[in-house]
Amino acid sequence: MSLPSATRSRMPIAASDLSLGLLAGGRASRLGGLDKAWLRRDGEAQVQRLARLYAPQVAQTWVSANRDPERYAAVGLRALGDAIPDCGPLGGLHALSEACATPWLFTVPVDAVNPDASLLPALAAAQNGQGAYVIDDDGVQPLFALWPVAPLRIALKQAFAQRRLAVRELQAELAMAGLRLDGLRLGNLNTPDDLAEAGFVAGEDL
Repeated sequence: MSLPSATRSRMPIAASDLSLGLLAGGRASRLGGLDKAWLRRDGEAQVQRLARLYAPQVAQTWVSANRDPERYAAVGLRALGDAIPDCGPLGGLHALSEACATPWLFTVPVDAVNPDASLLPALAAAQNGQGAYVIDDDGVQPLFALWPVAPLRIALKQAFAQRRLAVRELQAELAMAGLRLDGLRLGNLNTPDDLAEAGFVAGEDL
């Protein structure tokens, strides 16, 4: 699925100022612990598909993952475990922001069903210097987001100190813009029915 034509624009941020962070640190409890990063569609692992899709738009790619770092290294990807455990997505955001060497971090959950290469330029055009997140037809999608790295690091430090772990609360504190994308469903993979409907299968070891 492609973004509506009205949201497409030329990239207003240089690729050298952007990093991609793939969030793959979840436990996938409703899938029996299956690692979503290595689910396959059309013969390609999900984590590799997303990295390939956005590679032309970013300077570096990181994966927030709490298991099997050697598996990522074997396919040329750099995995980061959570330095602060049991914090949900904020643990992954922290690891990614600390490693990030660019002023902007674009995050995508690794179980995204319908990602689009036009998503990053649309977020960059919407952010007005403070970052932006997606609102699709299913509602707010806070992990599809463009983050200003320096303010994110400060906000995360404060959030951990106060044990405030909601991503949407963090985005409100940063005054990030919500980018409404009518007609789009980015989707996610939480149940076996989700996998079957989207054409994903469990991956074999690489």
